[in-house]
Amino acid sequence: MKRFLPLLVSAFLLAGAPARPVHVRYDRTLAPRMVPLLVQAIRFPTVAGNAKAWADQKAWLEHLAQGLGFTVRDAGKVLEVDLPASGPGAAEAPALGLLVHGDVQPPGDHWTAPPFEGTVRKGRVFGRGAADDKGPMVQALLAMKALKEAGPARTHTLRLLVGSDEESGSTDITDYLKTNPPPAFSLVLDSGFPVVVGEKSWNALTVEAAGSSSPTAERPWSVEALDAGLAPSIVPDHASVRLVSTAGKASLLALKARLEQKRIDPGCRLHLELALAGDAKALVVTVTGKAAHGGLNLEGGRNALVALARLLEGELPPGGPDDLLAFARLAGRDLTGTGLGLTEADPLWGRFAVNVAMVKPGKEGRLVLTINLRATPRLQGAALETALREVVARFAAERHTTLTAGGFFGDSVLAFDPEGALVRRLLGAYARATGTKAGPVISGGGTYAKRLPRAIAFGMWFPGKPYPGHDVDEQIPIADLHRGVHVLIEALVDLACGAPLKEPFQK
Repeated sequence: MKRFLPLLVSAFLLAGAPARPVHVRYDRTLAPRMVPLLVQAIRFPTVAGNAKAWADQKAWLEHLAQGLGFTVRDAGKVLEVDLPASGPGAAEAPALGLLVHGDVQPPGDHWTAPPFEGTVRKGRVFGRGAADDKGPMVQALLAMKALKEAGPARTHTLRLLVGSDEESGSTDITDYLKTNPPPAFSLVLDSGFPVVVGEKSWNALTVEAAGSSSPTAERPWSVEALDAGLAPSIVPDHASVRLVSTAGKASLLALKARLEQKRIDPGCRLHLELALAGDAKALVVTVTGKAAHGGLNLEGGRNALVALARLLEGELPPGGPDDLLAFARLAGRDLTGTGLGLTEADPLWGRFAVNVAMVKPGKEGRLVLTINLRATPRLQGAALETALREVVARFAAERHTTLTAGGFFGDSVLAFDPEGALVRRLLGAYARATGTKAGPVISGGGTYAKRLPRAIAFGMWFPGKPYPGHDVDEQIPIADLHRGVHVLIEALVDLACGAPLKEPFQK
């Protein structure tokens, strides 16, 4: 009990009076369940393509939610967990939605803790999904339980919706809405506090080139393989190229010596592996960096692909691999798109966030470079696609080569009135629970708020520290898990137990 006492004191001092019994119930009886439940959730490796892991997690969630006294309904790609309204007119009460996703990004390499074990150390829980988005999933369940046991009568049905492919196909909510009405309004627990009033648009520019290269007398090696990155939304923490020469080992030894003398980007490391046995002499050049969320913590990453491209400038023979790395250098000039001509800044939204994310094999021996862009209202959709295609065309003409541009530009920004009724109520809940007044924020990450009508992102990550979702060694402080529940409790007591908001997003 002693380790939860500070939370209890905080609840009494800062919470609104109607919410105090709910905070106390959480601290006294439910807080000890937080970490064990999150560890269990992390152990389901719910990456794209692992249908068994999603089925197993769904069964676990159903059992857990029913044990907590909730109503559960399997809606296919989405699992519904309901805490019904309890006051007068409960049968006709509107639903207040809470949205999380149960799937996760692939973990990648270089973890210091197994990504799917849920390691607890130094006051933190480590594992894929700890912050994005299994931590919020468990926080929501326990906040709902505290409200059920100690809260006032509920004027709304609380409906937790757990999606299954937010990190990959993003079809879950779209399919759900075909046969299910959305809640009256919803809070998406998959971003940052205090409340997100703008989400940049998610875009992907692809640049395709021939996968071959032509050795020259000065560079008597060919590019046998080029690979970098894990997913468009993750800053790449690895990038490698395999160079093969049949002209003897001396040229590769000289290249190796040159590369060892070059400066590598800060936060990145160079690894050189020379294979001189047999006829095919090879040098594998690998750069490692630091993974990070490409929308919420781009500046916290160390881009191995851009570092490799800079390292190999002037060292590769002509061909598609050299062309793509040259374009990676251009796009990676900074994190805001200056190299791509994206220089305008919006007073509220800031500038673009640009992640030079991947190089992967394409069809028929070609290579594809993928660049993820989080765009502001100044330039998006078809206009952004046209502008970037022109950049690629000019670049190809200058290099006397052929590059094919493509990608995805179908997303748009999401914006809310910062003075809207729901925004002001959520800011009030945050201030009461934390003792800190803060204004609304803009996010580079895209959430379910773009897919579900009348939904807005609210937590569960606290400002002032780098967001670890998609990162190697993804982790969350245990204290922040509890603190986030208290913020959510304040919001739920206010919104789910008060008079329904007629126009939540208007003043």
